[in-house]
Amino acid sequence: MRPVGGAKQLERRRERAIALLRDGQAPVEVARLVGVDRRSVRRWNATFRKAGMSGLAARPVPGRPAKLTARQRAHLETLLERGAGASGFESDLWTCPRVAHVIGQRFGIRYHVDHIGRLLRSLGWTPQRPVRRAWERDEEGIRRWVKQDWPRIKKKPTA
Repeated sequence: MRPVGGAKQLERRRERAIALLRDGQAPVEVARLVGVDRRSVRRWNATFRKAGMSGLAARPVPGRPAKLTARQRAHLETLLERGAGASGFESDLWTCPRVAHVIGQRFGIRYHVDHIGRLLRSLGWTPQRPVRRAWERDEEGIRRWVKQDWPRIKKKPTA
């Protein structure tokens, strides 16, 4: 599992650990100060002895590069915040197919629908369930019923 922090931040942590080791600190103490396991400190020390500071340098993150750039992701988020209705859909509910369609239209990038959920989670969006209500629902009639009829048919009358 990748530790928390950016590549440069993790690199600085490794460099700090080596500096503490060179100052005469024990690997167990360095591990406690840096917040890692003692085996990590020993592994970093072995890498440092073998390759120097360049061995501790941050490396590119493995994996396929993201299809959307940071700017495109920010633009997508503003589109999502405006609602699905602003993008030409009937309701204001965002679905994965709708988001994939908008990405294809706006950015010319194809995403499979199954990967949209992962993209949305990385943007901080969570799945939501729509509230199911009948289109014919009469809000005023419901308020009137709750105020007039419900107290009359309740078992215990209100004081």
